[in-house]
Amino acid sequence: MSIVIIGGNECMERDYLNLCKEHGCNAKVFCKYKSCMKDRIGNPDLMILFTHTVSHKMIKVALDSAGTGTQIVRTHTSSKTSLRSILRTYAQT
Repeated sequence: MSIVIIGGNECMERDYLNLCKEHGCNAKVFCKYKSCMKDRIGNPDLMILFTHTVSHKMIKVALDSAGTGTQIVRTHTSSKTSLRSILRTYAQT
């Protein structure tokens, strides 16, 4: 399963990637806005938006880039526990 994480804390980027890997998922994490973000998102199976730590511009770019088959999950907290809960619900282990 491919996952794109938008937002979150920069210092936890490696933790997000490792947690996704534990659940058998390939992940891309965008904590800050990058000009190439729109081209790098691709067509993931799941897009996770950490709404507390993300700008409105990033959300708009991410939602515009999401494919029709992409599931979108919004969560206010950007903790590992929150991500783990989402992965248990959506990812097949």
